[in-house]
Amino acid sequence: MITGTGVTKTYRQRGNLLGGRDVQALRGVDFAIEKGGAVTFIGESGCGKTTLGRIVAGLETYDSGEIVIDGTPMSGLRHRQRQAHFRRVQLIHQDPYSALNPTRTIHQTLHAPLALRARQKGRSKAWAEERARELLTLVGIDPGYVLPRYPHQLSGGMRQRVVIARALTVDPEVLVADESVSMIDVSLRLGILALLKDLRERLNVSVLFITHDIATARYIGDDGELYVIYRGQVVERGPTEAVISEPVHPYTQALLSAIPVLRGVERPGAERVVPTEALDERHADTGCLFARRCPFRTERCESERPSLEGTVHGHACYHPQPRAVIPVEASA
Repeated sequence: MITGTGVTKTYRQRGNLLGGRDVQALRGVDFAIEKGGAVTFIGESGCGKTTLGRIVAGLETYDSGEIVIDGTPMSGLRHRQRQAHFRRVQLIHQDPYSALNPTRTIHQTLHAPLALRARQKGRSKAWAEERARELLTLVGIDPGYVLPRYPHQLSGGMRQRVVIARALTVDPEVLVADESVSMIDVSLRLGILALLKDLRERLNVSVLFITHDIATARYIGDDGELYVIYRGQVVERGPTEAVISEPVHPYTQALLSAIPVLRGVERPGAERVVPTEALDERHADTGCLFARRCPFRTERCESERPSLEGTVHGHACYHPQPRAVIPVEASA
């Protein structure tokens, strides 16, 4: 199990002669990833979800707060000690085209980490060869066809399956999938998502999915938790279906309102929630971070920042109101 409490991260942007500015990527984020569970982070580009995923995978440091892996706090460990824990978390990259070394065959890509594990466990070279074939079969591709080939000889969907197979070479407990289907054909996305769900069931591996797509979040985490992030803060979280079907935070409602559907299939009695203005990172950080764009804001929203409240279905809003949200109308 991996938990995060009050995790923060600030980047310093370089500027002109007058200096740069600080960008708060994460503002006191709490989360929990149960063994074998599914957790999805969703939000606009730049909201901090990828930064959070990289921190969970041990590829990025955090400024304050705490990450705890199976009861062990990471902040008190040295770099080498932390890496031993984070090795149980593997990242599935967004771009399958750049995630694989173009000068190495798939056999070389998979054999290198497996040969190392064979030496560590006192197993033979034959074990590494057999394990490579098992992993490729597990992710749904023919080892005989794939192993001797280079990445450029494979389709995008096959490359992404190889990336997943490579992540499985170290027997991880958590897979962090950062927009892992956004770079492949729409017709192939469902197969990758179904594979990740199947791996959860067969290997009891946890999946942390990072996306900006509501439909993807609903499919991959139908029995898991959904965290909605806005400007580095979790503004709503709860069971995926509950958050999507009955959102209470205006930002979540605005995300759902932006989903295009065919004319005539809108839900009767639903309404749209539209931000009053475009996102501007220069908006003041006092009060609710969404206040300047929220159509329901009050004076309190602009002066006081709400904290995340609620145990099962939580929200950070002074005026939570469940709404049946109507998607944006699109002509057939």
